[in-house]
Amino acid sequence: MTEAHGTGNPWLPVPWRVFESRSETADTTTLGIRPAAGAAMNPPPRAGQFNMLYAFGIGEAPISFSAIAGDALHHTVRRVGKVSDALARLQPGDLVGVRGPFGSHWPSESAYDRHLVLIAGGLGLAPLKPVVEHAISRPGAFLSVHLLYGTRDPESLLFRDQLGPWEGGLDLFTTVDTATNGWRGNVGVVTGAIDRLTVDPARTVAFLCGPEIMMRLSIDRLVQLGVPPGGIHLSMERSMKCAVGMCGHCQFGGSFVCREGPVYRYADVVNRLRIPEL
Repeated sequence: MTEAHGTGNPWLPVPWRVFESRSETADTTTLGIRPAAGAAMNPPPRAGQFNMLYAFGIGEAPISFSAIAGDALHHTVRRVGKVSDALARLQPGDLVGVRGPFGSHWPSESAYDRHLVLIAGGLGLAPLKPVVEHAISRPGAFLSVHLLYGTRDPESLLFRDQLGPWEGGLDLFTTVDTATNGWRGNVGVVTGAIDRLTVDPARTVAFLCGPEIMMRLSIDRLVQLGVPPGGIHLSMERSMKCAVGMCGHCQFGGSFVCREGPVYRYADVVNRLRIPEL
């Protein structure tokens, strides 16, 4: 959980300026932003955390970091409503309000000298992307690194220009639910790829992000293979409004996703995950 906030007052959006807007898919855009005035966030953001991005005059939404490089942050936004549509339409030079960083982060250091397994579904690759880049930049820090990534169809694949280079630094398995437009790759749900892993389960750490059903089924299989529940971490998604645990919109059992999450250790939430509609 993050107590201090890089923007000072956790309720007050501060202006950041867009320096890059890159289309990822037909409905998904990555924004690169830097502080419009003043210093970068202190404490610095960490992979797995999120900012509240405010489209001036429209509203704000929680968006995870898809890249962190000094004072330059990237957020990958899927257009699903009025606010996200306004954010995705921002262009270089435009201002965006920022509150954050908020929430818990991926414990990447816990995977050093172990096998690191990353399982992403759809937009869930975005919050895991900084972990991928961290792992690739530290060859030898992990016993092995595996990324299992599934999407609805080839048109939904994120970060297409980076998937190829990533293969040089990790074991990448990409699959789609439905093959279209001459797709020659793997077809099927990403959970089916877990059995192809060649790891020592007792020395494996797993990070998961994507649809909740995908994460539950993937975790079940990982545990069946012998991966310790304490080594499995997942990123939960709930309706986050205030980001400081006051409004109650993101309550998940006895915790708030904006504060204790979004990254949880599976062993801490195993019982809650089994309660429908919680």
